[in-house]
Amino acid sequence: MDRRMRFLNSIVAAIVAIVMNSMPSAAQSPTLDELYAELADPVLESWEQVEQKIWSEWSKSGSPAMDLLLDRGRKAMEEGDWTAAIEHLTALTDHAPDFAEGWNARATAYYQAGKYGPSLSDIRKTLALNPRHFGAISGLALILEELGFPKDALKAYREVLAIHPHRPNLKETIERLEKEVGGTAL
Repeated sequence: MDRRMRFLNSIVAAIVAIVMNSMPSAAQSPTLDELYAELADPVLESWEQVEQKIWSEWSKSGSPAMDLLLDRGRKAMEEGDWTAAIEHLTALTDHAPDFAEGWNARATAYYQAGKYGPSLSDIRKTLALNPRHFGAISGLALILEELGFPKDALKAYREVLAIHPHRPNLKETIERLEKEVGGTAL
């Protein structure tokens, strides 16, 4: 009996060691909070890599089947097939309603298809699930600007700036809108 307990304890210890060693350390895999903090640094030179890590984390649904639907939707968007993209991404949002990137990807497909109402609805859902999704906030700002709401667009662009000050053309867009709306502080 004593030998069995020692044997079981050694197996349990080995399994715990395997599990602990297979888990990424904080140095290997920073959390999203750490990545957002790093990205917010206005003098960060490697912001593209940090941005890519964030997008990579956002793109993990936790399910290979859902990841496949996201990949298919994105591939259809790359090919300009907005109908197929919306179909794949609708299946994704139906089966993984808590996966923010599914909603964001479909919002993009709707936008590209000229369907601003559904795009805005999906952006709202994306931001309810991930309030720091700078891609969704940028999409919201773009739509607001196109619909003739420059003050609201400016507010959204400023939110993006607080999260991701390196976003290409963001500062120029904010300056242009500030001139357009008279520099109104929001």
